[in-house]
Amino acid sequence: MVMNFKIVATCALVLATAVAHAQEQRTGTLKTVTGEVRLSQGATARAAQEGGGLSQADRIVTGRDASATFMLKDGSVISVGPNSTLELAKVQFDTTTQDGGLMLNLLQGTIRVVTGWLGKLHPEQVKVTTPTSVVGVRGTDFIVEVP
Repeated sequence: MVMNFKIVATCALVLATAVAHAQEQRTGTLKTVTGEVRLSQGATARAAQEGGGLSQADRIVTGRDASATFMLKDGSVISVGPNSTLELAKVQFDTTTQDGGLMLNLLQGTIRVVTGWLGKLHPEQVKVTTPTSVVGVRGTDFIVEVP
């Protein structure tokens, strides 16, 4: 009986550590998903679902009549329009020090960004790149479109 308890306790500790690590890696949460929205990282792809997590290096691809909105740890809200491809190149935010950085690569389509703490406290650490430009943040609500 004691041996079984040790095994169960060890398994519970391993599971709790894995859950904590997964939450630590999660940089954002999908709030709304409409139509066909895919998330990919490398060769791994999955369907986006409301309430699902996002992490640094995720690529969000929306279909013709699709869109998605997600919130990052710093409170930034990003909406991705139809026919868009967005990469989360750098998403870092320390909730204790409120330091970090955000870099989004918009390859095609449209995004709307309402910045959170990073945009307010460290606007120089928030950038959106497109195939032809780099957008630095000087406001807290902006739209970027790539034809």
